[in-house]
Amino acid sequence: MPQEKLAKSADEKSRANMRDYDAEYAAFSWEKAGELLDGLAGGKINIAHEAVTRHVRAGGGARTALRWIAKDGTRRDISYGELDEETNRFANVIRQIGAARGDRIYALLGRVPDLYFAALGTLKAGCVFSPLFSAFGPEPVKSRMEIGEASVLVTSKALYRRKVAQIRQDLPTLHTILLVDGDGDGDPGVHGLGELMGRASDSFEVEAMDPEDIALLHFTSGTTGKPKGAVHVHQAVVAHNYTGRVALDLREGDTYWCTADPGWVTGTSYGIIAPLTNGVTMIVDEAEFDAERWYAILRDEKVNVWYTAPTAIRMLMKAGTDLIKEFDLSALRFMASVGEPLNSEAVVWGNEVFGMPFHDNWWQTETGGIMIANYASMDVRPGSMGKPLPGIVAAIVNKDDGEAQEETGSDTVGELALKPGWPSMMRAYLNEEARYRKCFSGGWYLTGDLATRDADGYFWFVGRADDVIKSAGHLIGPFEVESALMEHEAVAEAGVIGIPDETAGEIVKAFVALKPGFEPGEDLRLDLIGHARKRLGPAVAPKDIAFRQNLPKTRSGKIMRRLLKARELGLAEGDISTLESDEK
Repeated sequence: MPQEKLAKSADEKSRANMRDYDAEYAAFSWEKAGELLDGLAGGKINIAHEAVTRHVRAGGGARTALRWIAKDGTRRDISYGELDEETNRFANVIRQIGAARGDRIYALLGRVPDLYFAALGTLKAGCVFSPLFSAFGPEPVKSRMEIGEASVLVTSKALYRRKVAQIRQDLPTLHTILLVDGDGDGDPGVHGLGELMGRASDSFEVEAMDPEDIALLHFTSGTTGKPKGAVHVHQAVVAHNYTGRVALDLREGDTYWCTADPGWVTGTSYGIIAPLTNGVTMIVDEAEFDAERWYAILRDEKVNVWYTAPTAIRMLMKAGTDLIKEFDLSALRFMASVGEPLNSEAVVWGNEVFGMPFHDNWWQTETGGIMIANYASMDVRPGSMGKPLPGIVAAIVNKDDGEAQEETGSDTVGELALKPGWPSMMRAYLNEEARYRKCFSGGWYLTGDLATRDADGYFWFVGRADDVIKSAGHLIGPFEVESALMEHEAVAEAGVIGIPDETAGEIVKAFVALKPGFEPGEDLRLDLIGHARKRLGPAVAPKDIAFRQNLPKTRSGKIMRRLLKARELGLAEGDISTLESDEK
């Protein structure tokens, strides 16, 4: 692993929120971090109160909370006061349509203001917010709403018609659909959100929640079975606020841009909650990636802190350095990256082109917040995840014949593990207690990521311990893709792996064995890709499909994805003693 450091100057260290990592780590307690927030009477708490209402009550209502940039470049500024009123209206709307405390409110939307009103209004009402990625196809949407027993869905007219109307009959708990851009055209239970918001009061008494009450339901993919619903509670806001302050160096009054879509956990934890609790102005861009547009936003909005993904950084690198020279980005103070490992070349490139490195950090849907990071006051080792947050105990463990045991030597590959107990840690996989218990062993939470720790305490990502695919920052479960392919009349068997890709990190590739009577060919390959895209959406569907007469399986009939990957990449096949005969 590379050991060179990008050293921070004494001036850079003195200006950071956390100036001395070792001192902060030694003195830290989550109780003290909780004192940075207001809380509610009687030991109660509500994420939305901490994100919005407390700023208004403290006299900050006129400050801009959210600056929304539409695809056509139109801008809309939403103050903390207006955000408070709009989220109050949404809370009143869902109460009026019968949503009770604890009900699950889902959002299937692009990056539009209504999404932010829905998220925070849901939390104000004591309901549970669950975001869905708008590029999902009907099957991922259905499975996630089915598992979470969705009561209400907030979406657009186009997304409803394309992705929800045909599956609605399979979702008996879904009693109301709110369309942000129209009415229901007479469909039962479908209403225009704008009309309801126009009639709703802009006053609402925020629900006082127990710290352990469910607030957020985020889904993550596994190697087998359905997606897992990770349960997060209102107490998580303590971690969101503190990690935003320390890992992202957020300060009240900053202009901050998190490019992650709120359909994913980063876009909720660090695209809504962390920035608002820290009193910043959030930039929200409705459009998809475009290098020139992104540089213009950084310049025109005078962005101070920028949180993006390795895939986007690599796409900017491909666009070349001449483009960036046209833009004054002197307002930028801190740049960070998350979603997948950030290669050392990208860190060094950032330092050369922007005059500062991208600061990689690591966390998961299950952790709810940043766990390991490169900090504003800390020397950066390109390619490293960084060091654990204050309050987080991280280790490398191995689990041979019993419970997980910590590895004490440096540079030893093992599973990255964390000591449980931080506020944003998932409290359950919804309705899957056994699956949840498997994540813990020997007093550790097992992340499923392989890593090493060097002699100076920096952690380095090695790879996944399972078959989950990381593509452009998205976790994709191979089982979900295989299941969709198996629905096609021609498919007898399917195996799915991730293969390396220079830009996305990994892309999904499927191997298919056909039923008798079907012949492999380019037309069928394209038909299968189209089928998968229609069922799963372009973010999840395979980018390539290869035909095989048989797929490698164990004697018990389980497809060996590991062997598919080894053969695809020309790696050692390892132990194949359990393999039944197959044709390569």
